[in-house]
Amino acid sequence: MKILILKRDKLGDLLLTTPVFAALRRAYPGARIDLLASDYNAWVAEGNSHLDRILSYRRVRIGKHFVPGAAWSQVRLFFALRRDRYDIVIVAQGEDSPRAVQRAIWTGARRVISYAEPKTRYGRRLTDALAPPLTGHEAQRLLGLLKPLGIEPGELTEAPEFHLPRAAAEEARVWLAQAGLAPNRYVVLGLGARRARKQPTTEQIVRWITRLKDEWSLDTVFMWTPGDAGNPLYPGDDAIAQPVLAARPRGLVPFRGPLIPALGLLFSAQTSIFPDSGLMHFASTSPGGVLGLFGDEPLFAEKWAPLGRRSRHLVAPLVSSLTDEAIFVALGPLLQARHD
Repeated sequence: MKILILKRDKLGDLLLTTPVFAALRRAYPGARIDLLASDYNAWVAEGNSHLDRILSYRRVRIGKHFVPGAAWSQVRLFFALRRDRYDIVIVAQGEDSPRAVQRAIWTGARRVISYAEPKTRYGRRLTDALAPPLTGHEAQRLLGLLKPLGIEPGELTEAPEFHLPRAAAEEARVWLAQAGLAPNRYVVLGLGARRARKQPTTEQIVRWITRLKDEWSLDTVFMWTPGDAGNPLYPGDDAIAQPVLAARPRGLVPFRGPLIPALGLLFSAQTSIFPDSGLMHFASTSPGGVLGLFGDEPLFAEKWAPLGRRSRHLVAPLVSSLTDEAIFVALGPLLQARHD
């Protein structure tokens, strides 16, 4: 049997798809299980033991810019996929995704499984159309796509699977040595949420950094996305980070760097604190886990909360309304687990 999983979207979304890979491998140990993702997110699945192949397609547009030749390369790729004659293609989206469904149909697979609203939207070409679920975690929703194959979603307890690239570990090791920090002797505190209500305030960040230093003797690697908030490709947090840097709390160690060493720093940290973001989900796969902060309705946190035994999350209408006591009560087990 040949199975293809088609996944669009962001890095964190692909992380939350990895339980689907594991469930398919348990049910079909002898099958060939391939992943098709974009040239932006495919690397997230590198090293996954449940996949046989990872295929990537070039994005036609990056931000507002069109990529020359990308459309033609996609056509060639899908002709190759048709020649592979997949038995099953699964559109691994938690809701109806017309572009992804059309790509799955182009493969010519015998069965195509996807959420669709309404279920008749794509006609007979979508052989297994499912009604999108209204509630539940995104990873659980993705596992629900396996029901037509007789696979019932189990309880989610483990973090998604991610293998830290060697380059990330090495770049983080060099950066820590230059900063005078030791592994497991710091906490990563990050920005990265797109909306203001999801971000902690400068005053909160300064108090948390100070308390981590005074009560736990831990430094804080303060991490944010470089750039301007108006960047159409990926908004940056320089303007939000600047007041924290100006305050210079004890224990502050700024990190304004690229993604790869940032991932290495997460995996060497005592634990991490992040508002809802892709880095929050990466941190959930690290040995120290993560405390996720949600400035939303509880149902949004229910869908996107970090998974894993070392992950916690807090929900409030505004992250700025979370008390320091609530933060440190939730952090306590994560700090104690590796601090000893």
